[in-house]
Amino acid sequence: MAYFDAASAAPPHPVARQALLAALDEGWADPARLYREGRRARLLLDAARETAAEAVGCRPDELVFTPSGTRALHDGIAGALAGRRRVGRHLLVSAVEHSAVLQSAAALRAAGGSVTEIPVDRTGRVAPGAYAEALRADTALAVLQSANHEVGTEQPVAEAAEECRAAGVPLLVDAAQSLGWGPVPAGWSLLAASAHKWGGPAGVGLLAVRKGVRFAHAGPADEREGGRAPGFPDLPAIVAAAASLRAVRQEAAAEAERLRGLVERIRRRVPALVPDVEVVGDPVRRLPHLVTFSCLYVDGEALLHGLDRAGFSVSSGSSCTSGTLTPSHVLRAMGVLSEGNVRVSLPVGTDAADVDRFLDVLPGVVASVREQLGAPAAPATAPAAAGGLVVDALGKRCPVPVIELAKVIGDVPVGGVVTVLSDDEAACLDIPAWCHMRGHDYEGGSPAERGTAYRVRRVV
Repeated sequence: MAYFDAASAAPPHPVARQALLAALDEGWADPARLYREGRRARLLLDAARETAAEAVGCRPDELVFTPSGTRALHDGIAGALAGRRRVGRHLLVSAVEHSAVLQSAAALRAAGGSVTEIPVDRTGRVAPGAYAEALRADTALAVLQSANHEVGTEQPVAEAAEECRAAGVPLLVDAAQSLGWGPVPAGWSLLAASAHKWGGPAGVGLLAVRKGVRFAHAGPADEREGGRAPGFPDLPAIVAAAASLRAVRQEAAAEAERLRGLVERIRRRVPALVPDVEVVGDPVRRLPHLVTFSCLYVDGEALLHGLDRAGFSVSSGSSCTSGTLTPSHVLRAMGVLSEGNVRVSLPVGTDAADVDRFLDVLPGVVASVREQLGAPAAPATAPAAAGGLVVDALGKRCPVPVIELAKVIGDVPVGGVVTVLSDDEAACLDIPAWCHMRGHDYEGGSPAERGTAYRVRRVV
């Protein structure tokens, strides 16, 4: 098996395992106690904090360890909003943030606050100046990820930080995907990350809050971690997280260059090997180990199962792999194809031969899934009231509505219109994306008696 899902959880770094076992022997006692075992545990905790702070680029007393990266984001947002409640209750986020950030935003809305989502372009990147334009007098906090977890696009953190600084608004950076590859550009006020993203153990996150940032922990007071992460710390895991972060950083430059070459090979070869593929994300300003592409006319879940049987563990943002059939909010915000989506994120040490084997296997797996899925031999069509064709795809799951559209587009003259009736939630994303790929005009969707009527005008 070749594990290609490091963006979800990187394989444990050897240093993490060594440090974890050593800390189990030496760091099991309560670091808050004054006896010998407690003092030894405290020394390990302090050393881990110093190591992590050096990697983050902050003072040790500005950093606390949390039970997860999600908890770090939730607590960081809640604490900053509470600390600046006199300023207002407006939160600024990008449309492609991690779900943990969007969950905090939803909680703020439910409590009477307001949230502004900054849009992104088709590469998933926030436009320069977008944060400056969206800041308001009552903005208490802005949030921006350093790099996207689904498509790898790096965000303009330095520019956004300067825009926020000029307005006196703190910026929280979600650095979960990037921290193992290097420090976040200066200017941030709060930073969150998660150890299992860089090869440390799961169950350890970190939250850094710069001195001078107004911050009020939202939960009950606790003497641990400055009151910001209550409860007995998992010291062995914390020690392993800090040790592995230092280790991966030492390897990062050389490994990033090597993996960037392998990812570039995938980006270049997949469209040449597989028909009807869209590679998404910024081609240049991106994480070195991650590439995402979407395949037309493919069920995402079937594709992932096919690749798994072929020996490859990959992930997907496809709506077809979701129990709710809701398209990925990241792909939706970018306006790109969601069906048949594959995210390949290479762990440290990936063998080039495994990448070549993936490229050999992928075309056959995609072709097999397309053949197994099959478009209806005779899609249900009828004359439209204003000319053209109506394709009845009601009750049919992604990617069938797009398949049926592709089957009949040639039956109308250039300038003619095809109307697709669909109640599949992914259609609102996939039909416009198909038009973009095929060079046709998407004229929008309107409510129908059931579902939505999507109008596509043939151009070529």
